[in-house]
Amino acid sequence: MNNNKPEQGIILSVNVSSHKGQKKHNIGTCLLIEGQGVKGDAHAGMEIRQVSLLAQESIDKIRAKGLEVQPGDFAENLTTKGIILHEFPIGTRFAMGSDVILELSQIGKVCHNHCAIYQQVGDCVMPREGVFALVITGGEVMQGDSIREIT
Repeated sequence: MNNNKPEQGIILSVNVSSHKGQKKHNIGTCLLIEGQGVKGDAHAGMEIRQVSLLAQESIDKIRAKGLEVQPGDFAENLTTKGIILHEFPIGTRFAMGSDVILELSQIGKVCHNHCAIYQQVGDCVMPREGVFALVITGGEVMQGDSIREIT
């Protein structure tokens, strides 16, 4: 993290699922609803985990262990590249697209039951490197949008 200039990356994938506990699939664009999360996603409305994000750089760590995983396989709503979100402190705000603002609310999560990814390679990055955010200002987010730290 460079404290002299805001960090920036891109949104590689916009993912949703209709049921909890499933991999998510890329829909290309979504509506983020203030105080709720991704419209139409099974996890919308969760108090501090409204939107989940994971960096492609984290997904690549599992790919390096021989497992063919893709954006959405870790049940993240937004897959990013070029910005390592789990290195920022809780409370950091990020702008996406033209007007969406997210606030980092949680880094990692407790996995009570190891997922299929963990079962196959003995590791999963979501508990350490996946992040969750609150929707401060809602709006549309799409694949290819920038994501940037607000300073």
